[in-house]
Amino acid sequence: MKMNAINWPEGFVPGFTDNYCSNEVIIAGLTTADIWPLLNSPALWSSYYQNSANARFYDNKGPELEQGARFYFETFGFPVEAQVTEYVAPVAGEPARVSWHGWAGEPGSDDRLDVLHAWLIEDLPDNRVRILTQETQNGKPAVELAKAQPNPMINGHQDWLNGLIAAAQP
Repeated sequence: MKMNAINWPEGFVPGFTDNYCSNEVIIAGLTTADIWPLLNSPALWSSYYQNSANARFYDNKGPELEQGARFYFETFGFPVEAQVTEYVAPVAGEPARVSWHGWAGEPGSDDRLDVLHAWLIEDLPDNRVRILTQETQNGKPAVELAKAQPNPMINGHQDWLNGLIAAAQP
């Protein structure tokens, strides 16, 4: 069985960035339709993921993500400005996708962090769903995060996945 992959824009391809993390869960008894509404609404993130706070949209957008939407949230101690770079809502037989470019700090500063956080959710045979989240990062904070043990990005994103699944279960 072939599984789909994240679409990476130039400048954020894994292996050519300062940090990269990948987390994946495959679970029976849930579908993309169960997961998508919880991920697609940033205001809900803090209800199941303690590392997310104060989500809000700009330009009279929201409460759901959409292509090009600008939004803000706080995570890992960073105030993150973000813009959706890929948005593919669930359609039968195709994976749902959402990615955003997030940034913190002033361009060129030592505390500047640029990330691409991508999600792929796909229904699998036998009533299973696959949730893949990957992130690449550039900037001095990313270099430090890549060295940290245990890895705060891997652990934080696993908490996000676990919370997402728990919130989606009946």
